[in-house]
Amino acid sequence: MHLLDAVPVVDLSVLLKHLVGAVALMAMVTYVATSYGKTSEPVLPRHIAASRWMARFAPKGALIVMVLMTVFFFTVVDRKSPSTDFVTDHTGQWGAAIYLSVFYFYTIAVATASGYQWTGAFRRAETRLLRAGLLLMAVSMWMGVIYTAVRIALIWIDVAAPLSHTTDQQVVTWSAVWFQVFFLMLALGTSVPATRAVAARWRAWNALRCLYPLWRDLVTAFPGTSFAPPAPRLRELARFSLPADVRLDRWVADITDVEDKLRSYAPPELLSVAEDAAERHPDPKPAAEAYWIKAALQAAAAGRRLEVASAALPTKPIVDTRAQESWLLRVQKAYASITAAQAEQLLAEAEQEPAV
Repeated sequence: MHLLDAVPVVDLSVLLKHLVGAVALMAMVTYVATSYGKTSEPVLPRHIAASRWMARFAPKGALIVMVLMTVFFFTVVDRKSPSTDFVTDHTGQWGAAIYLSVFYFYTIAVATASGYQWTGAFRRAETRLLRAGLLLMAVSMWMGVIYTAVRIALIWIDVAAPLSHTTDQQVVTWSAVWFQVFFLMLALGTSVPATRAVAARWRAWNALRCLYPLWRDLVTAFPGTSFAPPAPRLRELARFSLPADVRLDRWVADITDVEDKLRSYAPPELLSVAEDAAERHPDPKPAAEAYWIKAALQAAAAGRRLEVASAALPTKPIVDTRAQESWLLRVQKAYASITAAQAEQLLAEAEQEPAV
């Protein structure tokens, strides 16, 4: 703004600062309004209908505000001498009060709209962490509404009956504290989605790290199951061509595909033998699946293909990909402790058992 101070238009930097602020407010309310995306529902929920209206009106509202501020700046604001602090230097002047009121009323409108949307989103949020973030963001917006409303009241009170210097200083001090708390709550609230995203990436990356031995053994036994042959663990974990959660979904699909292929090598009684072997395991059901996989891989490596595939593994109460990942992590934990000798013994017992 120092370069603008050399322009022969007094306080031009103040006008440009407020115009940029209006654009930033428009961007903020547009972001809030469009965060719901698109929906094909014939009857829109009230919060989505409100967001659609906000998105349509935001650019027009910002343009109207910018035009009014520019007109008032050049017509009614007393700019005989440059200002050090525009608000303080123009205290009690009705022209500056009109100019600032336009900007402040637009700020109130944006803060109210954002607070309304974030309050509604807080009530509908499913996770505790997201609710906390949305609550902080909503409270910060309502604090912004109160702060700006007080600013409007004060500038017009100063026009009608100027306050004493002591009162003005107290108001400035408390306003600064309120403003800092407002920004702190907004910053904390907006950091929650980023924190959730980082936590989700870490969870997916850690799941990849843990699942790697099981995934590697399975896709190595059946080349062509995965898009590319498995690389060493560090290289696999260092790949960033795809997000970790997408790669994790692929690994889960690869493991499921190979489990189905192993049915052509697993003796019909292998699952029953595996369940018996896992009875004393702390987590018996995933352990039984791990025993079955390890023994079936041994049979596949030896080329013991069956004429008729054995029955599929028992269905599990898994409703989504996250639950499938958790199950396979439990399977991998048991799988890591099974030796080749144990797997061969299970195969021998299964082949001796009469088919039911």
